[in-house]
Amino acid sequence: MAKPIVAVVGRPNVGKSTLFNKLIGQRLSIVEDTPGVTRDRIFAECEWCGRKFMLADTGGIEPKTDDVILAQMRNQAQLAIDQADVIILVTDLRSGVTANDQSVATMLQKSGKPVVLCVNKCDTPGSPPAEFYEFYNLGLGDPVAVSSVHGMGTGDLLDEVIRYLPDISEEEDEERDTIKVAVIGKPNAGKSSLINCIAGEERSIVSNIAGTTRDAIDTHISNKYGDFIFIDTAGLRRKSKVDDAIEKYSVLRAQMAVERADVCVIMIDATEGFTEQDSKVAGIAHEKGKACIIAVNKWDAVEKDDKTMDKMRKQLMNDFSFMPYAPFLFISAKTGQRVERLFELIKFVSEQNSLRIKTGMLNDVLAQATARVQPPTDKGKRLRIYYMTQPSTNPPTFVFFVNRAELFHFSYQRYLENQLRDTFGLEGTPVRFIIREKGDRTTQ
Repeated sequence: MAKPIVAVVGRPNVGKSTLFNKLIGQRLSIVEDTPGVTRDRIFAECEWCGRKFMLADTGGIEPKTDDVILAQMRNQAQLAIDQADVIILVTDLRSGVTANDQSVATMLQKSGKPVVLCVNKCDTPGSPPAEFYEFYNLGLGDPVAVSSVHGMGTGDLLDEVIRYLPDISEEEDEERDTIKVAVIGKPNAGKSSLINCIAGEERSIVSNIAGTTRDAIDTHISNKYGDFIFIDTAGLRRKSKVDDAIEKYSVLRAQMAVERADVCVIMIDATEGFTEQDSKVAGIAHEKGKACIIAVNKWDAVEKDDKTMDKMRKQLMNDFSFMPYAPFLFISAKTGQRVERLFELIKFVSEQNSLRIKTGMLNDVLAQATARVQPPTDKGKRLRIYYMTQPSTNPPTFVFFVNRAELFHFSYQRYLENQLRDTFGLEGTPVRFIIREKGDRTTQ
């Protein structure tokens, strides 16, 4: 059963993200004293008094604006309100009740959803100041005094929230495996467009302004291929261009998104071709041992004949020579071309990344490989590989027990990796080798 959704809304810069981070107990939303920093909906699980729910942070609502980004932030907040079971309206004690607060309160009253009014920045312990009572004028019932920075009043706030949560007689744990997919790439490669195409709604803000998506966003998708969580991320730029604090947080969060993903979809702009930044983005996923797919987006915008795809695939295979295991898929997030095929590939490479091979089968392949190509020698000493085993998956990791680790040259490791891939597949996933010799010294 899906968890109830609680949306945190309000005008910009009232402390919604700080409150959100305090309630979930981690720094998930970007916090910066600049209006409009949180642009998209952020979801995280929250628990209070044994009740679990999804908390949604939103971009600040500007009721009347001509700014493109701010207007889309308002649309995102409205989507969160539409999906929410309970809404927390955050206001600011220091600025008092503003015309925008009144407009947002009116919008929430029209929604018909239960609303908990939070008056933030009540940082002085004790009874609330006289200005606090002004917020009764919003017509949303008793306000709750909170200091999101210090955590004061957050328990009272959550007590009010769970009063309105729908009754669940029996919460069912999701038994089906969910594959977490990070969509990564340089700015403006079409990551948010892909998420929106998959979700069938404007799940992430899309514009042609590079760097629009600043937060890593989760989108839950269930279809005939299984259950998926897609994590949209801010575009990864070169470090030299990461010159403001907000963007630095975004790069860090994109790396964190890769960390918690099972599969990484690396978005390449077909109209631009391969760039050095694409290599660096892919390198993050490769180094973390994630299953990878290289999605060549905007394929609809490329002038092509019957040889164009093969030519570009060969070029990209050369460009991504450090990860030859990654399959390529030529897609268009705009038209939906081959997007359904993406689900099949995601499921396949995820299975490959978690593949476990029996020790007996591994050593059969090892015996055949060493008989075909003798292990290397140096100054009369020959490498002896006693046996191998697989201690872990995600990525598949193999331990070789040898007589002398320094004789196990990279070229021979690559040969054995190719033999393993030829026999067991392992497509779409890196593999890790751990070399152990007598005395149990370990090298990788």
